[in-house]
Amino acid sequence: MSFFKRLFGKKETPTEKEYTEEEHEKDYELKSKGLEDILGEMHNLVGHAIIPFAVGGAVDMYYFPNHIKGTGFATMELLDPDGNGPLKNRIGTYELVAFTRHNYNTSEEIQTPFNLIERQACGFLTSIGMYSSQAVLNPKETIEVPNGENEENTCLVLDLYEPDGKKFKIGNREHHLLLCLQVFRSEMDYARENGSDELFKLLKEKGVYPYSDLDREPLI
Repeated sequence: MSFFKRLFGKKETPTEKEYTEEEHEKDYELKSKGLEDILGEMHNLVGHAIIPFAVGGAVDMYYFPNHIKGTGFATMELLDPDGNGPLKNRIGTYELVAFTRHNYNTSEEIQTPFNLIERQACGFLTSIGMYSSQAVLNPKETIEVPNGENEENTCLVLDLYEPDGKKFKIGNREHHLLLCLQVFRSEMDYARENGSDELFKLLKEKGVYPYSDLDREPLI
């Protein structure tokens, strides 16, 4: 997959079913537990979007500092309380994750390295989240997210994220986590030519996988 257009307006969903506040709260509890079973305890602060994702805004950002070195980012808005949302890929439906080497460290007064990658991750997680309701996105695929005029596209490779074989479950339902891994264009081109597994092998050998930080030299 080479690129996709930005999507605006209300997020399309398979149904217009309305859920009660109680159903949403129960879903949030079960989804939080499912994420924490894989990513460790969630940070007590949430990066809430000004405009909700359901009506065309950004995803809320949930932070996981207790899984691997650095911080994990996860979405919790793609799947509704019935487990619908993204179009099913070859595994099923999912929420998105991404990672940075930087420890959680936000500041309204200075621009920290964490702030920069957190905003970048929010951008591509939002775009992919929107796109997931209209296109089937499978692990091992490459994808480009358009940015502003005269800016290079964001290059990503998708992968199933199941550390130690742990499955992402919401209550009794089994879903999965789809890793959005930001890479350099040369690395994405390598994945397209040689297969994503070959790129993942290189990234793991150098200790880069599963991080999306680009404050490093390209491996290719």
